[in-house]
Amino acid sequence: MKFLNKRVIIFDLDGTLIDSSPDLALAINHMLTTIGRTPFTLDEIHHWVGNGASTLVKRALSGSATISSEIDEKEFENALDIFLQFYANHLAVETVVYPNVIQTLTQLKKHGYQLAIVTNKPFDFVAPILEALKLKEYFEFYLGGDSLQERKPHPAPLLYVCEKFAVSPKECIMVGDSKNDILSAKASQMQSIGLTYGYNYGEHIKIYNPDVYFSDFANIGEALC
Repeated sequence: MKFLNKRVIIFDLDGTLIDSSPDLALAINHMLTTIGRTPFTLDEIHHWVGNGASTLVKRALSGSATISSEIDEKEFENALDIFLQFYANHLAVETVVYPNVIQTLTQLKKHGYQLAIVTNKPFDFVAPILEALKLKEYFEFYLGGDSLQERKPHPAPLLYVCEKFAVSPKECIMVGDSKNDILSAKASQMQSIGLTYGYNYGEHIKIYNPDVYFSDFANIGEALC
């Protein structure tokens, strides 16, 4: 599938551009052991990533992707604080850029596309990670999960990007690995590209009907250039 008349490409971050699950798992398990809880495996935590720090911590306290209604609010607030403080100092220890991301972003920039990031990760973590992984130069704008009142899968972040670049949703495309990305795009009446290798809670991204889905980031360049 070839996409035409696009000007802005919006990317998710975790699970799309970078594999951050090892560092997120490290921070989650530090939090759990600090409060006297049992840590989890990387594979277990991997399936909880994608809805921001608060949801990740609640899932860890619940021991499940389904958040328990019995979480103590004070324990949660303490756990979140421990997690955020630790993660802030370990943002890019084992985090890596996925294959073909740098080459494809370079290709897209050469073709004149404007690139942005919309992530549910807290805003303050985004720039340090992009800098550490040498990705910052490719992006003109980014939003975190706490930048606006609403986050993905709500359409507000994507529509905000449209306003920022003075383009219509039809001139943009959303690229992500999670149902949150695809649902946000659909709610914005924006086309989307799904990626199969990221964090989508054990579900195949095709279930959410992106316009196309790929297992290799390089295919994005082929679809847009």
